[in-house]
Amino acid sequence: MRRASLRTLRTTGAAGAVLALALTAGACGGDPAPAPGSGGGSGELAGTTVTVAGVWTGSEQKNFKKVLDAFGAKTGAKTVFVPSGDNVSTFVGSKIEGGNAPDVVLVPQVGVLKQFAEAGWLTPLSEKTSATAAGNLAPVWQTYGTVSGTYYGLYFKAAHKSTVWYDPEALSQAGVAEPKSWDELLAAGRTVADSGRPAFAVAGEDGWTLTDWFENVYLSQAGPEKYDRLARHELKWTDPSVVAALTTLAEVFEDKRLVAGGAAEALRTDFPGSVEKVFGPEPKAAMVYEGDFVGGVARDEYGRKPGEDAKFFAFPPVGGGKAPVVSGGDAAVVLKDAKNAEAGMRLLEFLATPEAAAVWAGAGGFLSPNKDVKPEAYADDTARATAASLVAAGDSVRFDMSDQAPAAFGGTKGAGEWKLLQDFLRDPSDPARTAAELEKAAAKAYGN
Repeated sequence: MRRASLRTLRTTGAAGAVLALALTAGACGGDPAPAPGSGGGSGELAGTTVTVAGVWTGSEQKNFKKVLDAFGAKTGAKTVFVPSGDNVSTFVGSKIEGGNAPDVVLVPQVGVLKQFAEAGWLTPLSEKTSATAAGNLAPVWQTYGTVSGTYYGLYFKAAHKSTVWYDPEALSQAGVAEPKSWDELLAAGRTVADSGRPAFAVAGEDGWTLTDWFENVYLSQAGPEKYDRLARHELKWTDPSVVAALTTLAEVFEDKRLVAGGAAEALRTDFPGSVEKVFGPEPKAAMVYEGDFVGGVARDEYGRKPGEDAKFFAFPPVGGGKAPVVSGGDAAVVLKDAKNAEAGMRLLEFLATPEAAAVWAGAGGFLSPNKDVKPEAYADDTARATAASLVAAGDSVRFDMSDQAPAAFGGTKGAGEWKLLQDFLRDPSDPARTAAELEKAAAKAYGN
């Protein structure tokens, strides 16, 4: 979720149903509100302050604050949320060096979690947290939180990145139905464009959105085995499967009917701007590809109702492949050098429960990978359906590839994969050349 605070599971459902998850927010102290059904608090952590760092701002931070307040109501702990900015690794490193490490960090990338673990910054999850997670998270989520056999990161929220959101009026006026394949998607987009509105608002200013485009195409076209190998850099980016996926992606990027304003405008459009182009007061595109958090932005910023005047369909399968299920999410970790690491672990024990997830689910803009969260906990039918599809996807979910990479390659603005895919959006004429540049940057970042 790269990410600006919105990204993130990155999702589509069993047999290709759409998932998507809203990246969400952390909080600052304040008077705690009781968690639903929690009753009175124990007060066992009264006088203790737990500092939590994460990328979230705005409404995301406000909603996560409700979760932290629920923890405070149960334990008596005070919580303080500290925005980290998008470069979490630099933020945390500076805090550790200065002797002021936060107790808990919400890590948005698998690669960064691995970096933290290998640097010796993390405390393994407690037996209680691990046992709870083993009971309510699919093994894939536990695997992504594990480094060299040690479980460090608890995935509390997820974002599904395999949803295409659209304005129903635009497709209806063009006489277009929800496409079920990549070829149908291109044909539908061109038909919509011919009726007066370009097909896609592409957020090219935010490089992470372009990695998500590539990953969905690649997972469907090349398959999960090669996806996993490429994510570990066991497969070179010059592999023919990468060139093929870039060639497929170029079918969108090179067509001005499909990209609103062409590449030049797309490269000036950030993620919030891409949502505005579809669901804002002056629509300039019919569709926007990203995770289910698009629905939350359309609702909160433009008064759209997900499922009614802001709908989505699953990212369609490419060629003979299956519909992709690309996901992302944020893992809660406890820093070894934290002043209140024990209280921080108590927070993770709480975050592992369906009770904690239900607080955020009720606030909206959130999906949980926790299978024990009841459907009625979610704020609307669209969230219930996407949550169900996320859980049903189980181990078929593939985590956002760029989030698994070293940050220098997969998570840095103006560098690595983000920049090279922006260059490709600007000029998609030579997929093989782009693949070679990606391999050069990946080899340097992975050290192989």
